[in-house]
Amino acid sequence: MENPFQLEFHSLLEKADKIRHSKWGKKVFFVRNLHLNYTNICVSHCKFCAFAKNKNEDGSYNMTPDDAVKYVSQKGSDACEIHIVGGLHPDYPFEYYIDMVHALKTNFPEKTIKAFSAVEIDYFSRISGKSISEVLEALKKAGVEMMPGGGAEIFAGHVRKQICPEKIPASRWLEIHETAHNTGLTTNATMLYGHLENDDDKFQHLLLLRELQEKSLSRGLTGFSAFIPLSFQPDDTFLHGKFHATGIEDIRTISCARIVLENIPHIKSYWVMLGHKTAQTALRAGADDLDGTIVKENIAYAAGKNTDNAMTAEQLVFMVKSAGMVAVERDSFYREVKIYG
Repeated sequence: MENPFQLEFHSLLEKADKIRHSKWGKKVFFVRNLHLNYTNICVSHCKFCAFAKNKNEDGSYNMTPDDAVKYVSQKGSDACEIHIVGGLHPDYPFEYYIDMVHALKTNFPEKTIKAFSAVEIDYFSRISGKSISEVLEALKKAGVEMMPGGGAEIFAGHVRKQICPEKIPASRWLEIHETAHNTGLTTNATMLYGHLENDDDKFQHLLLLRELQEKSLSRGLTGFSAFIPLSFQPDDTFLHGKFHATGIEDIRTISCARIVLENIPHIKSYWVMLGHKTAQTALRAGADDLDGTIVKENIAYAAGKNTDNAMTAEQLVFMVKSAGMVAVERDSFYREVKIYG
């Protein structure tokens, strides 16, 4: 297909917005969700990550399953989704993750558990000796209902070697998500941009996601429900001092994603990394989802992100309405909970 990154800016936005409108009209979705980052202790220290710590390092922490239950009780009373990701802890056995998910689902059966990136799933496979399919089946049995899209970063090998050589390669990330789809799990997909990649790297990344989605849909599977472009936060990373992605680059990337990923239903405008104003503008450039209330986001903020780390439903509704759109509160599977007329 034609590379949309080569389109003139206004033509690009117009084309992306037309696709968005054909799918969702004026609807913009959001969810009441809670991020739970159970530990920042990690055996990998990816160069772009400011979140990871060593054991006993100042600022390091880890949660027990009971801690996780207490955290959700205190912070997530109105959340319908618990979004769980964390570091690769050197000491936790696979049973720890099973126990945490089971404890959360037992105590909060009404909440959807969206848990563990492909990088974490690969790690669980290595520490348990189980196949990817066996790991996913065990997590499903414990209560996991969806997978987030983290760990994709950028698929281009020459860039991946510079920013995250410790992480699984692109082929492994795609394999794990394909296995998750075959297991019956809906997943999300991401792309980290604004660091060392170029437009062609981004285009090729999107094409690989499109290809996997086509494969999953051809088998009658849900596949990816949403794509989230993640704007790189350089502060406190090995690229400290690099300028952040501009508003134009943010909008171009979202618009191109909407065009290339026409077979993925939703494109998120992730306000945590974009900031409120750019996130709102993206709603007229291809994005149809603002993610959610989040309550407390840790990973982007470790790299110095200076927007709020939580928003209320009322703030999200205001953002949508003032963009001339209709706010729709949803659940994790995009079933409509409430329309704010």
